[in-house]
Amino acid sequence: MGATLSKLWGSLKAALTGGGAAGNDDHNGTAASNGHTRDLENNLPTSNTPAKPVTPLPDMGSVKKYEITEPWLKLNCSLGEAPFWEEKTNTLRFLDVEKCRLHHVDLNAGPSSHKVIKEFDISMACTADIEGNDSEFIFGGKYGYGVCNRTTGEYRWIKKVWEEEEVAAGKPDRFRGNDGAVDSQGRFWVGFMFDPLYSDMNSEGAVFRLNPDLTLDRPLNDITIPNGTTWNKDDNTMYFADSPFKTIYQFEYDQKTGDVKSRKPFFVMPEDNRYGENAVPDGHCIDEEGYMWTALHGGSHVLRISPQGDIVAEIKVPTQQPTCPCFCGEDLVITSAGGTSGEDGKCVDEFAGSVFKINVGVRGLKRFKFKGGATIEGGKVDGQVVAE
Repeated sequence: MGATLSKLWGSLKAALTGGGAAGNDDHNGTAASNGHTRDLENNLPTSNTPAKPVTPLPDMGSVKKYEITEPWLKLNCSLGEAPFWEEKTNTLRFLDVEKCRLHHVDLNAGPSSHKVIKEFDISMACTADIEGNDSEFIFGGKYGYGVCNRTTGEYRWIKKVWEEEEVAAGKPDRFRGNDGAVDSQGRFWVGFMFDPLYSDMNSEGAVFRLNPDLTLDRPLNDITIPNGTTWNKDDNTMYFADSPFKTIYQFEYDQKTGDVKSRKPFFVMPEDNRYGENAVPDGHCIDEEGYMWTALHGGSHVLRISPQGDIVAEIKVPTQQPTCPCFCGEDLVITSAGGTSGEDGKCVDEFAGSVFKINVGVRGLKRFKFKGGATIEGGKVDGQVVAE
């Protein structure tokens, strides 16, 4: 069995792992000194302050700087990913892709409510809510798309993604789902990449799109590490990162058909390596003002990027490998990796694999629900394939 994803970053042109530090048991996360964060310019607390009216971050002519000094939830996730705000219940779910765990936090109760819902026999990489179904969510996982019970963690497959010849070539074992999101028409886009537990790095990945009638399209091929699928406020542009190329791309997007075309760079990592030579864009999200927030894996930062592709704000986080930001109201929650990829299976740094939170004074764009709820009701659990 191969190395973890965090270790395999070292085979990229820019290696993305660091030294070792002691780890922690992530079944019992606790707040670290109340999750201290601060606004460096105004010396204001940011992570646990009450929500305030939506306002743009000030002074867009220069880069606004924030710093998080300690985790909100101290864990040692191997590959923490896919934070998702369940707004109706004000709860947060997120995944550890490599440890195959589903995490849950009641945001009203805080970090002390953290629990692991289930440790699976397959990896899950991203999730989305289902229209008309409050008891389950849809996920992109090891072999394709599935549905999971929010309370028990029982799951079932609803669509495998690989074609017959690809199955015969062993792709289901060598690949897995990674990042993804639902578009305004209720279609679930999920990128699939080489599984570093079973395969060397390659560019044979793809982005799939599951439609509400459970038909499957493959809009993008020849992908290495897919991350951060989002759409702009006008819903005519799709953003997508292939991380090893240090680039977030934009596409012309037809919301009616889901077609994408005319790929071009939207944001490229600065050539001066101000965030470190190992930094690459990982997961991202869009706020109500149309600005993107992207985690820099290997760069210890989350950036706010204007619709023109300029950096206007940065959040320094106390770990090397932030992976994905997510809006929970005006709080930005940030997952991270590296909890087991240091020396002797320890953390790459003190807070690797933890979860961070900071109030940024703006809310995220609405997240859409998968609209195929009526087609996936019923079925068996624990990996049985239904609705194929």
